[in-house]
Amino acid sequence: MPIKPRVLGAIGFLVLALASWAIAAQTQPSQTPTPAPAPPPAAKKEPEPAKKEEAPRAPAVELPDCVSCHEDQGKKAPGSPHARIPGAEYGKAGVGNAPCSSCHGPGTKHMESSGEDKSDVKVFKGREGSDFCLTCHGSSKVPHASYQTGIHASTAVVNCLSCHSVHSSEPKQAHLLVKQSSELCASCHAPEAASFRNKPFAHRIGRGGMECASCHDPHGLAKDKGLRLTRYGESPCLNCHAEKRGPFVFEHVNQVVGTCTSCHEGHGSSNNKRLTRATVASLCLECHSNLSTNTLGSQPPSFHNISLPRYQNCTTCHVAVHGSNLSPSLLK
Repeated sequence: MPIKPRVLGAIGFLVLALASWAIAAQTQPSQTPTPAPAPPPAAKKEPEPAKKEEAPRAPAVELPDCVSCHEDQGKKAPGSPHARIPGAEYGKAGVGNAPCSSCHGPGTKHMESSGEDKSDVKVFKGREGSDFCLTCHGSSKVPHASYQTGIHASTAVVNCLSCHSVHSSEPKQAHLLVKQSSELCASCHAPEAASFRNKPFAHRIGRGGMECASCHDPHGLAKDKGLRLTRYGESPCLNCHAEKRGPFVFEHVNQVVGTCTSCHEGHGSSNNKRLTRATVASLCLECHSNLSTNTLGSQPPSFHNISLPRYQNCTTCHVAVHGSNLSPSLLK
C-alpha cells in the first residue's frame, strides 16, 4: 500500500530535527570542570644543626675598692676631670668613679694585704710624679709640652705637683690648683706679691678678673720670660693698653730696642704711672745721654739745661712718648 505524502513529510522533519540536535551537541564545549594541576612537591627541610652548649662564664674579677680606705680621695674624685677620662679603668661600680688604676696601677695586692704590699701601686712625688703626668699632658699640640723647657721646668724643687693636686685640689679652682692662682704664685714670688699690696701705684690683682696668669703663662717658655704674649708675639701689656700698640711712623719703644718694662714696673711702683725712676728726666736720660757708651737715643740739644726745672719734665713737650705719626721728636 503506497505511503501517503503527509507521512513522508513527517518522517523527513523528524530526521532533520535529529541531525540538527547531533551537530549542536558536537560544537558546544564540555561542561566537565578541568582538574587543577597538582602542586609541586614540597622541598625537604634539612635538619637544623645541634646548638653548641656555651661554656660557663668565669666570674668577673672585681677591681680594688680603693675609696673604702682612701675616703677623702673618693669624695673628691667624682668632680675631678680625671674621672671623665675616656676608657679609664674606674674603681668599683657605684663607689666614687675614680680612675685609680689608670694612674696608680691595679692595686690588687695592695688591697689584699690591707695596704702593706705596695708592689702593684705607684705613688707619685716630685720630679718622678711630674714626669708621669707628661705621659698624657706632654703632647706637642697642647701648652703642657713646655713643662720640660718652660719657665717652671720640671725639677725636684718645682714640678707639676707643686701647683696641681689631683686629689686635694681647691674645689672651686680650675685646673686642679691647690690654691687660688695668684695666691699660689705669691707662695714663691713673695717680692712681686708684696709690691701689689704695699706700693701705691700697682696693678690691682683680684679686681676685674685680673690675676697673675693674665700676663704670665706658668707653662710658658723660658725665652719669653714666662710672659703670656699676644698671638702676634707682642707684650701682654697691649692686651689692655691697645692704644699704645701702633705701628707708628716714628717709633719710640718698638719692642726690639726696648719694651714696656724698660720704663714701667710691671707689678707695682712707688712712682706715678709705675715708672722705674722717681723723676721723668732721670728715666729719659738713661738712654738720651752722653754719660755712657750704651746710648740708645739722641742727646738733648744744647739749649736743654737739665739743671733747670723747666727741662726736667720731658713729657711736657714730648707728649707722644709711645710713638708719633707726625713728629720725629715725639712732640705730638
